[in-house]
Amino acid sequence: MSRRTRKGRRTKPAAGVLPAGPAYIKRKLSFFDPLDEEQLLKIDEQVDWMLENIGFAFRDDPESLRIWKKAGVKMDGDKIFADAVWVREQCAKAPSEFTQLARNPERTVSIGGNNQVFAPIYGAPFVRDLEGGRRYATFDDFQKLVKLTSMHPNLHHSGLVIAEPTDIPVSKRHLDMVYAHMTLGDKPHLGAITEKSRAQDSVDMAEILHGKDTMDSSVVIMANVNTNSPLLIDRVVSEAIQVYSSRGQAVVITPFILTGAMGPVSTAAAIAQAIAEVMITVAFGQLVKPGAPFVMGNFLSSMSLKSGAPTFGMPEPVLSNYIIGQMARRLGLPLRCGGSLTASKIEDAQAAYESADSMHSTAIAGSHFTLHAAGWLEGGLATGFEKLIMDADRLGSYQKILNGLDLSDDEFARDAYTEVEPGGHFLGSAHTMRHYQTAFYDATLSNSENVESWEEGGSKDMRRRAYEKWNSMLDNYELPAMDPATKEALDDFVARRKHELPDAWY
Repeated sequence: MSRRTRKGRRTKPAAGVLPAGPAYIKRKLSFFDPLDEEQLLKIDEQVDWMLENIGFAFRDDPESLRIWKKAGVKMDGDKIFADAVWVREQCAKAPSEFTQLARNPERTVSIGGNNQVFAPIYGAPFVRDLEGGRRYATFDDFQKLVKLTSMHPNLHHSGLVIAEPTDIPVSKRHLDMVYAHMTLGDKPHLGAITEKSRAQDSVDMAEILHGKDTMDSSVVIMANVNTNSPLLIDRVVSEAIQVYSSRGQAVVITPFILTGAMGPVSTAAAIAQAIAEVMITVAFGQLVKPGAPFVMGNFLSSMSLKSGAPTFGMPEPVLSNYIIGQMARRLGLPLRCGGSLTASKIEDAQAAYESADSMHSTAIAGSHFTLHAAGWLEGGLATGFEKLIMDADRLGSYQKILNGLDLSDDEFARDAYTEVEPGGHFLGSAHTMRHYQTAFYDATLSNSENVESWEEGGSKDMRRRAYEKWNSMLDNYELPAMDPATKEALDDFVARRKHELPDAWY
């Protein structure tokens, strides 16, 4: 990031260090609403029919069933059938906008409303880079990715599992991951959810980092969970909600639906299913703690009906992003959808096309919190170091797009027209000189030089430029300052919990 002088003026960033950016995007561009009221009502009717007649199973968690029974909701074994009006009333208790505090106040984000927050890929077991190739991710890879995410101004949130550190026991790696996000960076982040005690460890660590009073009054950590589509909310989800929502912390609930597998092959039915799965889960969260914040997630992907492989950047999920955004605003819930998604194995033309279509629709749809905004390869199986930097570079353009068209007096440049004669040029005009640093988005990885200059510089393609960029960034990484007492308390907590937990690799 750039440094500040005592007078608050920014100095030029060092080589390999990107200039600071806003903590998140404050959108001014109007939302895209593709459906009219009659069409929206048809989706609502399908959602309500599913809530009342199809039902959703809450499995392997007796406590969740006890909570539902206490609420007086119709049950058949572990299946919940809820009155649709009541479910909508519960969803209305969740805030339409909330703030997640970062330990660095300048990086606190607001989720919902007209705000958009970008976070990196989540959950890949493999990593790939230009020199090291594809391999299982290690904790060293994970730490590098956390540092890069912390440093890049176009990523506002550091997520959690940027890549799965497979050289650490499953039973303990959540401690190392959460600790790395808390100490190597100072942006907002997620906590673990894969087992109830791991969720509790994450919440306990967040309380150490931010303090009990702050945690009791603010969102300081979020959880990202997936329903087990179709129609199943398993104990991973219900127990995570009990841990996070009971402390007033936010939950991102995302049905993962491959149309034709975990949902019907028709896009309309899959959209309605996703909305219904989210709504019943949010309703459950409000029974745990009224007013608990939730983000409505959508991860709807098409698939090859010939091979069963998921496909990305296709027209059906692009359309679903637009529609789910409109439905989320109708429900008054913040939205998560899409990202820079691709099935490509490397950063090639397929990756560029698919990621661009997917991410553009995500941004225009109004996704308030976007996981997988950078780094996604191979259908989410691999995190690409170069892809992370390439995607993040392009994310900066959305800051411009989502700000909409500036119609201030200065933007019409009347003084420039009085200065420049017919047949002249505007390059040296006073108006141009006032705006030359900010007029256009500077895509730092793009090369716009003539071919002779490009060849003299080594004929580097974007993958090579991205490889050099992320290595240069790591060379210039600086550890964010942390209160020594807080760090010591986190160290003690992690050491104690690791001592208590046996090594387990599954």
